[in-house]
Amino acid sequence: MATMTIAKALNNGLRAAMERDPKVIVMGEDVGKLGGVYRVTDGLQKDFGEQRVLDTPLAESGIIGTAVGLAIRGFRPVCEIQFDGFVFPGFDQIVSQLAKLHYRSQGKVKVPVVVRIPFGGGIGAVEHHSESPESYFAHAAGLKVVACSNPSDAYWMIQQAIAADDPVIFFEPKRRYWEKGEVDPDADPPPLFASRVVRPGRTLTVAAYGPMVKTCLDAATAAEADGHDLEVIDLRTLSPLDLDPVLESVRRTGHLVVVSEAPSESSIASEIAARVQQEAFYSLEAPVLRVTGFDTPYPPSKCEEDYLPDLDRVLDAVDRSLGW
Repeated sequence: MATMTIAKALNNGLRAAMERDPKVIVMGEDVGKLGGVYRVTDGLQKDFGEQRVLDTPLAESGIIGTAVGLAIRGFRPVCEIQFDGFVFPGFDQIVSQLAKLHYRSQGKVKVPVVVRIPFGGGIGAVEHHSESPESYFAHAAGLKVVACSNPSDAYWMIQQAIAADDPVIFFEPKRRYWEKGEVDPDADPPPLFASRVVRPGRTLTVAAYGPMVKTCLDAATAAEADGHDLEVIDLRTLSPLDLDPVLESVRRTGHLVVVSEAPSESSIASEIAARVQQEAFYSLEAPVLRVTGFDTPYPPSKCEEDYLPDLDRVLDAVDRSLGW
């Protein structure tokens, strides 16, 4: 058992995957000599060489396109998109090529590519550096989409994503990179495409993913003062969505609040609300409520605290749900 940050856990997970399989290649802008802007790939080029840790040009379309070709030739590329808003120049390659090659070839061609994307706000960055684009990719058939929220999941999920034969979009909560937690390299990890209850409770269910999981855990602690016992579920997988733990919880609590940084319209939160109301309607004692970013472009950094869901907004939704 070791204590490490999410960034270090990702680094150790990448290292373990590279040691296990010489076909694993890391590529992206500044991932080599610099070790990535968040130092997630720190030391990998020194230890594995420039042939396996490649500093690429500033060209996301080229990064993804090259990774597709490498995957067809038997490699397992791990692409880093330096910031979430930079992924869009490579969007066509991801949704038109990476997502469809396995289907287009009737299963003959596998493209085991992982696209790592630091996502979300809260770091005081400039435009294009604080996006939450997960809904775009969850909508694209042929892609798997996951989001880690803690060091243990970061360590295991990146290895599981690399080992998967499907392309995986791997979202990392950038403002949580330096938060610490326990990692047990000898443990049996949970399945990659599975949600998990991270705090049991009986009064109300809260579902979240990525950076919002910690916010919801803090809200659950604060809600104890009002006698509310919140159950918090870390979704972990966004496509495919694993809603079984959410449905099981809602059938006990009768209440659900879904929390996400992304805008509310046509979102992961929207899909969860629709599915739960479809499949557990008679268990609900109140409508499913969503606490999300606003349906606007991400604001200047001085305004982001007003944009991002926080503990008070989550607790307000809890009170509204329980007061229905």
